Amino acid sequence: MSQQGAALQSYNNELVKCIEELCGKRDDLQKQILSEEEEKQKLQNDIRILTEKLAKLNESLAKKVATRQEYDKTIAETEAAYMKIIESSHSLLNVLQREASVLKDKGVPGFANASTS
Repeated sequence: MSQQGAALQSYNNELVKCIEELCGKRDDLQKQILSEEEEKQKLQNDIRILTEKLAKLNESLAKKVATRQEYDKTIAETEAAYMKIIESSHSLLNVLQREASVLKDKGVPGFANASTS
């Protein structure tokens, strides 16, 4: 019976040792879980902050793009109007030169040098 008691004691010791190892592994795993949950919270906070920054940046970009489009439109309209002024000035100059030439040909005094000045 003493042999059976010794075997039982050996099994008991082995069982306690296995339970302690399992508890140690569980504790290590719990530490890893807590660490990863903390990292997850940090990343979620970072994502929230970056999402807010992205939204503000998108809003700013949209306003700036709209303003740039207004500039482009104003510049295009101004250039078109300026080209019309240049064309009108050219046409006016041609008419004036033609009229001066006609007056010169008619011998109107004071127009003899009009085309050379």
